[in-house]
Amino acid sequence: MSQQGETDRRQEDEWWRQLYGQPEPGGREPGDTLDDRYSSALTALGEEADGGGTVPAQAAPQDTAPPAAPGDGRYTGAHPARAPGGRFGAGPDEDDAGPPDTLRLRRPAPSPATAPRPWQYQGPPHPQAAPRPASEPPGLPPGWAPAEPAPESPPSEAPPGPPAPAAPAVGSAPTVLPQPTPTEVAYVGDGPPTYDPEPTAWPAADPAGLDDLVPDTELDGARYGLLTVRTASVRGDSARYRGEPRRDAVLTARFGGGDDALLLIAVATGPRTSDTAHRAARDACTWMATAVGRSQARLSEDIRASRRGSLKSGLHRLTDRCYGRLRARGEDLGLDPADYSATLRCLLLPADPDCRIRLFFGVGDGGLYRIRGGEWQDLDPWRPDEHAETEDSPAVRFRFRASVARSGDTLLLCSGGLAGPLRGEPALAALLTQRWGAAGPPGLPAFLGDTQTRVKGYADDRTAVAVWDA
Repeated sequence: MSQQGETDRRQEDEWWRQLYGQPEPGGREPGDTLDDRYSSALTALGEEADGGGTVPAQAAPQDTAPPAAPGDGRYTGAHPARAPGGRFGAGPDEDDAGPPDTLRLRRPAPSPATAPRPWQYQGPPHPQAAPRPASEPPGLPPGWAPAEPAPESPPSEAPPGPPAPAAPAVGSAPTVLPQPTPTEVAYVGDGPPTYDPEPTAWPAADPAGLDDLVPDTELDGARYGLLTVRTASVRGDSARYRGEPRRDAVLTARFGGGDDALLLIAVATGPRTSDTAHRAARDACTWMATAVGRSQARLSEDIRASRRGSLKSGLHRLTDRCYGRLRARGEDLGLDPADYSATLRCLLLPADPDCRIRLFFGVGDGGLYRIRGGEWQDLDPWRPDEHAETEDSPAVRFRFRASVARSGDTLLLCSGGLAGPLRGEPALAALLTQRWGAAGPPGLPAFLGDTQTRVKGYADDRTAVAVWDA
C-alpha cells in the first residue's frame, strides 16, 4: 500500500493474471460460465481443481439429527431440485440470481429433505416427537407447518384497574332508557301568536358604535346558601321580526363575600318610541348597581337589623340619583328626558342563610309575584293611576317592599313584557305555578323555555328573575 492508500500496480496485475489470465497446464481456456469462474476463483485462493476445470464433488455432510417430526416448528417440505447448469431451481427460499458477471459461490449440496434450513431455528432437542395435529390451519401452502405460538407476556406490575362491566347475557334485549316527557308549551290561550317564535332579523349595526349591540337573549343563574337564582331576558316576537334591539336590560351582581354579601338583580326597560331605549335601560341598571355596591356595608347592616324605614329612604335616595344621571345623559345627547329614561325594578337579597329578608324597590311598570304553598300571589298590584308618566320620569311613585321568605317560596320579578300576559292570561300564571312551585328550581334551559311561553297579543320583550328559598 502506497502512501496515498493505493495498491501496488504490479501486485494488482499479477493477481488478475492468476485469477483469469493463466489456465492450469492441460486445461482449457476459461470460459464465461459460472463453473469456470468458480474454478478460477478457487485456483486464486489456493484450492486444487481437477484437469477438466471442475471442482471435485464434496461429500455431503451426514445428518445425525433425528428426522423432523411434523408440527415441531421446523420446515418439513422437500428441497428444490437443482436446475441444469449448476444452479438451483427457483424457490421461495432461494436467493435471487445476480447479473451474469457476478461471482457467486456454490452452496454445498443439501442432504435429504430432513436437512434443516441454515436460517431456521431448530429449538431444543425433543425426546419424543409431538403428535401431528388433526388438521392444519387453513390458508397455509402445502408442506408448511404452523408457526410456534407467541410466548406469553409477563404479568404486568401495574395496579389492576376497575373491573369491566359485565357483558349482557346472550339473547337478552339491550337496556333502553326511558325518554323524558316533553314539557315545552308553545303557547297558552285561545290560539297561536302571529309572529314566528324564533329570531328573524338582527338590528342594524353602526361601525362606530358596536358597543351598543345587544344580544337577543341573556341567561344567568347562581346559588348562595338557601337561595337559587335564575334570570332570563328575551327579545320580543315583534322586535325579532322587525330587527329592533331588545329594550329590556338585566344586571346581576354580588357585592362583598361570605355571609355579608349582597346580591343585586336589576331589570330595566327603555321607552318604546325611543331609538336609544336599550342604552337608557343599560345605563339605569349599571348606575343603580354602582350606587348599591358603594353602600354595601351600610345596607347589609340595615337588612340584618330589619331597619325598614332606613332601607326605604336610603334606596329611594339612591334611585333618585340614578334617574338624575339619566336626565343629565339625555341632555348631553340632545334628547328629551322622556326619550332617555327607563323603568327600573330591583331585588336586593342577603347571602346570609340566617337572614330571610327580601327587598324589592324600583320605579315604573312591571310585576312582583310569589308562589307559596302552590298559590300564585301578586305582591305589587298594577294600578293605572300610579303609572302616569311626566316629562321628568316614567312614573312618579317609588315602589318598595320588604318581605320575609319561607322555605319553599318562589319570588318572581319581571318586566312589563311578562307582567302583561301574566295579568291578562290566567293560564300562563297557572303554568308557571306548576313549573316553578313545588318542583323546585329548573335548569337554565328549562327556565328559559318557561319564560318564552307565548300568549297571543303579547309580543314585547320579556325579562324574568326567579328566586327559590330552600
